[in-house]
Amino acid sequence: MKLAALPALLLLATTAVATAEPIGSVDTAFKLIGPDHKIVVDAYDDPKVQGVACYVSRAKTGGISGAIGLAEDKAEASIACRQVGPIVITQPLPRQEEVFNERISLVFKKLRIVRMVDAPRNTLVYLTYSDRLIDGSPKNSVTAVPVGRETLIPVRK
Repeated sequence: MKLAALPALLLLATTAVATAEPIGSVDTAFKLIGPDHKIVVDAYDDPKVQGVACYVSRAKTGGISGAIGLAEDKAEASIACRQVGPIVITQPLPRQEEVFNERISLVFKKLRIVRMVDAPRNTLVYLTYSDRLIDGSPKNSVTAVPVGRETLIPVRK
């Protein structure tokens, strides 16, 4: 019985996880050995709001440590979320919810994106920041996607 439920649980787990779609990158510093330091731009589709995509730019450390995945990327990112199609919200949203996260160091640091609902203005607000196991960074970026009045944002109580 437990094994029969495993495929359904795996499918559910994979649908809730948003993955980055690489859009492009630019080199910022030449490294003689290993990849150059870069700024990368990734796109994330909001998993609960059809028609909204977020574009995040962030630093990616190169060199030998970056090539083997041991580098710690800087705690700086920028975000721009936009309506890319008709907005469809099929279930009530919490007032605040982490919608994406990605490791930017081997163990200690994550880039996070949080969606907040500004119900009086019928707007979705997205915040990006990084945290660290012991000491996070106050560097952050915020963007907002206004939703037309014909589509009220359902908020979970």
